[in-house]
Amino acid sequence: MLKFHASMALLISAALLAPSSFASHVHRSPTSGQSTTPHKLSKSRRRSSRARVRGQQAIEPERVTQIQQALIREHYMTGDPNGKWDAATQAAMQKYQADNGWQTKLMPDSRAIKKLGLGPDYSSAINAKNSSFAAPPSTSTIPANQVAGFAEASGVHQ
Repeated sequence: MLKFHASMALLISAALLAPSSFASHVHRSPTSGQSTTPHKLSKSRRRSSRARVRGQQAIEPERVTQIQQALIREHYMTGDPNGKWDAATQAAMQKYQADNGWQTKLMPDSRAIKKLGLGPDYSSAINAKNSSFAAPPSTSTIPANQVAGFAEASGVHQ
């Protein structure tokens, strides 16, 4: 009787395991309302899978005019500004950037823009009220006896 029960248990176990091992594909219905059509992406998903163009692609004509005026002022260009990011403007900007030891790619470097005097204007910022954006004075306004006191306290001898 024990052999019979063991044989039956083995036979039932084999019957339960066999269908899953012979199945080639288990079809499940979608759970989130997705289409069951394989290999088709919606238009939005197809667009998102493409490589996106990043970064600035063009410079506005007004900004180009400002850059050209600054390059003319710094003697890197001649003539009148025309608002076009043409070969002459690109060459002048590359030369300006190279002379300052910066990269020379076609788009202007932010350091070059700032040095040309075209950087951001923070004079209307919330915390800029009553601030001075003037360059610091070329000579010190600290009284001489205070400077001597600082030097003495720090151990520096003048």
